[in-house]
Amino acid sequence: MPSHAAKAISRAPRVCSVSAVRPCTTCSSSTISRPDVRRVVRLLVPLLLAATVGAPVSGGATPLDEARAAAGKALERRDPIAAEVILRKAIAAGVPADALRAQLAEALLRQGDRGEVRRVLAQGSFTPETSGLGWRVRGQLEMSSGNLPGAAQAFDKALSFTPRDADLWTAIASLRFSGGEQAQAVAAADFAVQLDPHNPRALALRGMLIREQYGLQASLPWFEAALQLQPEDPGLLAEYAATLGDIGEYRAMLIVCRKIAQIDPRNPRPLFLQAVLAARAGETELARTLLLRTGNAMRDVPAAILLNGVLEYRAGNINLAVEQFDRLLRAQPDNLQARELLARALSRMGDARQVVSRFDADARQPYASPYLLDIVGHAWLRLGNRARGQELLARADLRGTRPAQPLAADLPLPVLAARYADGPRFAFNAVPYVRALLVAGRKDEAQEVADRLSDANPGAAEAWLLSGDVEMARGRTADALEDFGSAAAIRFNEPVLRRMDAALRALGQRDKADGMTSRFLAQNPSSIVAMKLLAASWASRAPSPARDQLENALGARGQGRSLR
Repeated sequence: MPSHAAKAISRAPRVCSVSAVRPCTTCSSSTISRPDVRRVVRLLVPLLLAATVGAPVSGGATPLDEARAAAGKALERRDPIAAEVILRKAIAAGVPADALRAQLAEALLRQGDRGEVRRVLAQGSFTPETSGLGWRVRGQLEMSSGNLPGAAQAFDKALSFTPRDADLWTAIASLRFSGGEQAQAVAAADFAVQLDPHNPRALALRGMLIREQYGLQASLPWFEAALQLQPEDPGLLAEYAATLGDIGEYRAMLIVCRKIAQIDPRNPRPLFLQAVLAARAGETELARTLLLRTGNAMRDVPAAILLNGVLEYRAGNINLAVEQFDRLLRAQPDNLQARELLARALSRMGDARQVVSRFDADARQPYASPYLLDIVGHAWLRLGNRARGQELLARADLRGTRPAQPLAADLPLPVLAARYADGPRFAFNAVPYVRALLVAGRKDEAQEVADRLSDANPGAAEAWLLSGDVEMARGRTADALEDFGSAAAIRFNEPVLRRMDAALRALGQRDKADGMTSRFLAQNPSSIVAMKLLAASWASRAPSPARDQLENALGARGQGRSLR
């Protein structure tokens, strides 16, 4: 993929290779699926059409122009149902359906009715002047359905009709980010803003990418610029509120959440954000009440599952907490935090046997955290196996820096090798194969596999992290730091921070590590990871106001530890 958007257009590229370096994570949308409302609309549309067909057209405009303009205004005021009614009315009055098909599909997509969008698109084609919009909507439909290759093909087709459409390039940027091509997503979003500096969707997406690339503080001006153009967009307001909350601007976040609730009362995100805020403040019952009010809208969102489990644990409903953490682990088997939380909940429930049966294998791994070792160790003691319990507790008491260790693979090495051979460019195949090779001591082969993945996906931060992880395992710290730097240039988040900090300290560059981590903390002031890294570094230093401030911040977040 070309790295510059202008070059990309001149060479008529494919939109996206859809390398799936990481799981699909699309940018959040302001559209909320409301099947109950849609059913009512389906019943009312014929009545509305009967009441309006034959109404005079004003201003001398043709019926086609009139319908397009009226539907466009309805979409601008976030009323896709009205847009649908207007367009169906025009079609019923004799306007060719192909001339309005793209706009009608867009209105239906904004309602979240993917099935009806497919039906409308299958009934005919587009006119030349609407083909760009039609293929863009088709691509957005495929992307919302998880069909990233199909979305890429549709966007490629749309580019042949409207190569300088900012909305199209914004959609392309979202697709690239969903496929793990973060650098290419940034290039597409930059080009969208260049094409239309006053496009709120392009500005908002650029803000989301800036948030991933540089940090929370850096993204705020982009969200604020978009809000000046579209001050009542629920999706944009929700992203802004979430960013404010992560920065620690809780009062501002609440103001924005209240505005979302006024504009879009059925939107669950402000309730969820307020539940997170209440949980951070220790208001467990308030947080549970707010989360309950979201209904089923966020039932399968991992962050909501995690929050629900934590709140049930705090409320003493341990069985419910276990259920939630177990659900999260089924969706994210490699989520080590979820594993620790489930082990803790089972331990509190008094089920020592299930703790050891499910987590003793984890405790045997060299990467097991002291916290997990402590839980499993005490479980063995309760079961009467004093030797095993004391062994784990002794490991939990060890202090100091431990080398990075590969996670255990879930399948035998030959099986993973066969799966990798079928798709070496995909992280789903490459990552577990690399883990298995490292566990088997075949580090050189693991490096070849990891480097092949980063070569095939140079715009994916996670691919560079994999190469760097293997370099670290081989003791080539300077090379690993270079790979981690390539990842940081694309997406500087906490996983990148951890690795760069470890590499710099392993090279004896403590001041550089402290400076980098301090800058990260300035951009992301609620990052407990950054606070802990600095706390560990400053523990042996003389007391200072900065140390005291950091200790107070960790204590306020329930992460207290003495730096003296």
